[in-house]
Amino acid sequence: MGVQLIGIGTAVPEFALSQSQVKDLFLAEPDIAPLTARLIRAAYDNSAIERRHTVIEDLAGDGGDFLEPETHAVRNPGTGTRNARYAREAPRLSEAAARRALKNAGVHPGEITHVVTASCTGFYAPGPEYRLVRDIGLDPTVEREHIGFMGCAAAIPALRSAWRICLADPTATVLVACTEVCSIHIRSSSEPDQIVASAVFADGAAAAVVTAKSPESSGPRELAAPSRGLELTGFTTALTTDGEQDMAWIIGDHGFEMTLTGNVPRIVGREVRAALAPVLERTGAIDQWVVHPGGRSILDRFEQAMDLDETALQRSRAILRDYGNMSSATVLFILADLLGDPTVAEGEQVLVTAFGPGLAVESATARIAARQPIAAAESLRVGQADSARS
Repeated sequence: MGVQLIGIGTAVPEFALSQSQVKDLFLAEPDIAPLTARLIRAAYDNSAIERRHTVIEDLAGDGGDFLEPETHAVRNPGTGTRNARYAREAPRLSEAAARRALKNAGVHPGEITHVVTASCTGFYAPGPEYRLVRDIGLDPTVEREHIGFMGCAAAIPALRSAWRICLADPTATVLVACTEVCSIHIRSSSEPDQIVASAVFADGAAAAVVTAKSPESSGPRELAAPSRGLELTGFTTALTTDGEQDMAWIIGDHGFEMTLTGNVPRIVGREVRAALAPVLERTGAIDQWVVHPGGRSILDRFEQAMDLDETALQRSRAILRDYGNMSSATVLFILADLLGDPTVAEGEQVLVTAFGPGLAVESATARIAARQPIAAAESLRVGQADSARS
């Protein structure tokens, strides 16, 4: 058999805020300018997002590093304070998603031979890939790699690394984990880029198990093996002719600073068809589109450029509505929904596409393939992780 993604697990922080709650928080800022207030209302009201999860429970109103307890003004902590929150919270999300992925794949931790992690919202060393090995009790000889700062598209290069490992070593079983804590970089600003970033980004983690091993070669099983998987068939990357100054992510003195101009949806709409042409020539008709929901307007432009009907991106729009943009983790949330849908038939062709700084268009092709019985991929909140493991 080919290389298959056989299980996905997802995790989000327990704490969540409605989009209207976050909007009201920023509109309540002292001395807010009328133009800034209009920009905030437009960004939040047109986001197509209903709810987002965050590790910053300060925003509930009690105050802390990110919120003044008395005035409820949004604070602007330094990068060190923000990154310390990342180092504390990101490993918990990674572990919860990874444990759920292993369970859904029917794979014991001792079977994992390689770990690939991706994240762009914080740093620490020993890094995310090291912590994951330790936290879920993997063999200390497991080979590790971390993909850092590739932004929203990083899940696809991470899956590509796993795919290449399995092609080179058919006995390998790779654990991929993408974890983002975007909300720690929230800030009060009159700049349109920062207002949009605060309106769309959220926290979450997703993990996947990738292998070329057949169920028969995996030995006796304590856990149920999946009935089907996603056979990975190819990967493509393309850089657009412009956009380098329109989507960027740098480290500032008060957190990571996002550049996300209004040109991004237009660039996606103009360039994506040419970027995906080699993929479509190779695969032919696509049955399932898994497109990173960078924002509503990006999905709208993609849909128009590719001449898709309004139902083609419904999974992407649903994840955006319920979770927001969780950067690299987001496409794996969409794939989890796809694999858990019993109406999706074996043999259906899948295209996974995400957009990263540059602009970079990363894509993967796959097909739904038979394997053997498992429960649908499911999402696990960190607050439920301990009870699920007991």
